[in-house]
Amino acid sequence: MFKRYIAFICISLSLSACDFLDLEEATDITKEGAYAYDFNNVNKLVAYVYSFLPQDFGVMGGGALREAATDNAVFTWSNSKIYDIYENAWGPLNTIDDVWGNSYTAIRSANSFLENYSLEKLEYFKWNEDYEENLRRAKRYVYEVRALRAFYFFELCKRYGDIPLLTRTYTIEEINSVEKAKFADVIDFIVKECDDVAPRLPITQDAPGTTVPESEWNDYGLGETGRVTRGMVMALKSRALLYAASKLHNPEGDKGKWEKAATAAYAIVKENWYSLPNIDDDPLYDARGGHDVLKSKQLIFVKRNGNTSSFEGYNLPIGFEGGNSGNTPTQNLVDAFEMADGTTFDWNNPEHVQNMYVNGEGKHTRDPRLYTTVLHNGAVFMKNAIETFVGGKNAYPIEGASLTGYYLRKYMNETVSLSPAKPISQPHHFVIFRYAEILLNYAEAMNEWQGPDYTDGTHPISAREALNQIRFAANMPSVTEQGEAFTQRIRSERRVELAFEDHRFWDIRRWKIGEVVKNIYGVTIQKVADGFLYTKSKVQERKWEDKMYLYPISQEEVFKNSNLKQNTGW
Repeated sequence: MFKRYIAFICISLSLSACDFLDLEEATDITKEGAYAYDFNNVNKLVAYVYSFLPQDFGVMGGGALREAATDNAVFTWSNSKIYDIYENAWGPLNTIDDVWGNSYTAIRSANSFLENYSLEKLEYFKWNEDYEENLRRAKRYVYEVRALRAFYFFELCKRYGDIPLLTRTYTIEEINSVEKAKFADVIDFIVKECDDVAPRLPITQDAPGTTVPESEWNDYGLGETGRVTRGMVMALKSRALLYAASKLHNPEGDKGKWEKAATAAYAIVKENWYSLPNIDDDPLYDARGGHDVLKSKQLIFVKRNGNTSSFEGYNLPIGFEGGNSGNTPTQNLVDAFEMADGTTFDWNNPEHVQNMYVNGEGKHTRDPRLYTTVLHNGAVFMKNAIETFVGGKNAYPIEGASLTGYYLRKYMNETVSLSPAKPISQPHHFVIFRYAEILLNYAEAMNEWQGPDYTDGTHPISAREALNQIRFAANMPSVTEQGEAFTQRIRSERRVELAFEDHRFWDIRRWKIGEVVKNIYGVTIQKVADGFLYTKSKVQERKWEDKMYLYPISQEEVFKNSNLKQNTGW
C-alpha cells in the first residue's frame, strides 16, 4: 500500500509563493539532495503532493459534512461553521474551507518538483540492488505529479470558476500580481494534461506477478495501490468535462460540450477495467467497513486513511455511547429513494406512507440503497433498534437528537466502539472516483446531448442502458420515462447512488437549482396502537442567493493582489 509522508511544511504566502528554504528548515533535506541523490527523498516530495488530496469526513467544522450544506442532510449542532451557509453568513471575510490555500500549496510543490526533478541525477544509485525497481517507480513520478496538479486545479475551479492557472513556480512579487484564467481555459488545460499523462500511467498499481510478461509491465505498478492510475486520470477528465458542459458553465447549452463529456466517460466504460458488483456483494457497502471496502471492483481512486473512530463519534445517534448525532439525512433525501418496484415515493399514497421503510412482515419496501445510506426508525445498528418516534430513545426533543428523524448509515462502521473501557477504531477510506459515477456521467451527458436512447459507433451504449446498469446492481427495475422525466430520473439516481460522497453540493451548483432546494424537511413519527404515524415536517428554510453558485475569494487574497477580482456578488 502507498503510504503518505508529509515531508515538509510549506508556509503559504499568498498563492503559495514559498521558497524551497522552507523544506530545508523543516527537514534535513536540501534542494540538491532531494532531487539528486536519494530515491527516498524524492518519494517523500511526491507523497507531499499526494497529502493534499481532499476527503469529506467532516470538513465544515465540528464534524459537519459538506453534504449537510445541501438538501440531503442537516447538521445537528448549531455551533458548526456550516450554519454560516444555512444563514448566508459566509463571504470573503468568513470563508468556509481552506481549499484555496491547500490546493495552491500543492500546486506550488508540484511545479517545483516538475522544474527540478531529473532522472539522470538518480544514476548515482545505479549500482544499488533495488535500482531498477526504484527507477521504474521514479519514471512515473512526473506523470503522477502532473495528474495531481490537474486534480487540484479542478478542485479550485469547481469552487471559484475563473482562477489563476499557475503552471510554474513564481516569486512573491509575481504571485501577488497574477490574474485569473477563464474557467474554460482551466478545463482545457486539465483535459490536455489528462490526455498526455494517462497513457504513461499504469492501469493498476498492483504488482504484475510472475505470469505477466515484461512487455505488459507498463500496465502495472509496484504494489503501491493508493497511487494515481490511468483510470483516475480518465475519471478526472470525465468529471471536468461534465461540469464544463453543465448549466453553470454552459448557459448557452452548447451540445458539443455534452458530446465531449459523453466521449470521455465512455473511454473508461469501454476498457472494462471496472465493474458494478451487486449491492449485496459489493464490499463498498459492508457494515464492517475497514480495509475490505478496498476490494470493491468499482473503485477507481481512493484516499486511504488509518484507523479512527472520530466519524462514528460525530455521527452515532444520541442514545448510543459516545454518539453526537452529527450529520442527519433529511426527508428530502429519503423521498428520493423509490419504492422497491421503482415507483416514486408519494406522500399522498397511503400504502407508501404505511409501508414507509418496511411492510407488515418486516420486509424492506424501498430501494435497497436507502438501508445502506440512512438509519430510519426501527433500523438496527450495533444491535440496537433506532427509535426516532416521539418519546423514543434517539428522538427529538432530547438534546442533540436528530432534527429530521433520521441518522447517517453510510461510512459508519458497526465494529467501532466508543467505549472508554474497550475502544475500537477502524480505517475509513474516502472514495474520490468510482465506476458508478462514470456511468452516471455518461448517462447524463448522453441524455443532454441526444436523449435517452441514442447510440452511435462511438457511443454504443445509450443513456438509458448506462442508468439501468446502476439500477440493476441495486436490484432496482429499469426506467422507461422520456424527456424531462428521464432527466429527473438521472438526477435522482445520481443523488441516491452518490449520497454523502461529496457530489450533491456541487451538482446543485452546476445544475443551478439552489433556489428550489432550500426548504429542508424531516419526519415526525407518532407511535400508535398498530404501528407508526408519519408526518412530513419542515425543519429549516435556508437562505439562498445566486452568488453562492461560486465561492467568494478570501478578502485577504484580494488585498494582496489587486488583479485578483472578487467573484460576482461577493
